[in-house]
Amino acid sequence: MKYAVRTVRTIVVLALSGFSGISAFAAAEDAYPSKPIRLVVPFPPGGGTDIIARVVGNKLTETKKWVVVVDNRPGAGGNIGMDLVAKSKPDGYTLALGQTSNLAINPTLYSTLPYKPLKDFAPIAAVADAPLALVVAANSPYKTLADVVAAAKAHPNKITLGTPGNGTVAHLTGELFQKAAGVQLQHVPYKGSSQAITDLLGGSIDVFMSSVPTAQSQIKAGAMRAIAVTSAKRAADLPSVPTINESGYKGFDARTWFGIVAPAGTPAPVIAKLNAEINKVLAMPEVRAKVTAEGGNVIGGTATQFGTLMAAEIPRWGKVVKDSGATID
Repeated sequence: MKYAVRTVRTIVVLALSGFSGISAFAAAEDAYPSKPIRLVVPFPPGGGTDIIARVVGNKLTETKKWVVVVDNRPGAGGNIGMDLVAKSKPDGYTLALGQTSNLAINPTLYSTLPYKPLKDFAPIAAVADAPLALVVAANSPYKTLADVVAAAKAHPNKITLGTPGNGTVAHLTGELFQKAAGVQLQHVPYKGSSQAITDLLGGSIDVFMSSVPTAQSQIKAGAMRAIAVTSAKRAADLPSVPTINESGYKGFDARTWFGIVAPAGTPAPVIAKLNAEINKVLAMPEVRAKVTAEGGNVIGGTATQFGTLMAAEIPRWGKVVKDSGATID
């Protein structure tokens, strides 16, 4: 009997200790965030990823009074910034705004990648997607996509195509287009979009494949002209710009997407809280208007849905990489 009593007492003590631990854990999660959140952008300032990160981060700061600090860590096609986050403490205070290149393309493009997207990251929320645009300087002789194709056929490998870098969505979309059109352009990869835009405006390159958010301000200012977008349907904020699909290349559809991830092992309650607040931000009319104005489309949804998107996009873009023959050591 005494043994039974002691056993019951032990169970009660352990149960109470467990409830106490759960309560403490819940309280800690309720207090999140108690310090600034670093949102790593693995590209230079001014590009599409940076713009979207600041839209979301600034609105979280404004509405929730959270301190969200955007930290640009460019290099190696986004791998440097993403690896930094993958190896950070999984406490919810270091996040990344990843996108198609570093979460779906790089696993096939790079012979050695310092992180594994599906293993090393916890998906939080898909934020937006956007078509790419083939753009030229305002004073370019190329007025239409057909003009570029005609020039490329007349002068193989002479018309220069700038992209934000080897293996980026822009680069591979350019490869898809060249294959569809039966032309060969001279690829000029940059380390990000800023210098590429400068060179396009200065006449150093002929055309530039860019995400719409990256090119939008220059298009609206009249410095650049979009001659085609890569999505199946026209971009909402560029309604007069035809798609590659409707320009004679049926079925052409390529877009880039953006989403927020945390290091694997980040507590589920933190992921849930971040997902809920990000979705609230994405539902705000002013945020949707801002993303649309930059040429994007708001996605949102659950963390699971974003994880499913990542898992599906890796083999899809992997095939494009293999077909293009692109590789980076």
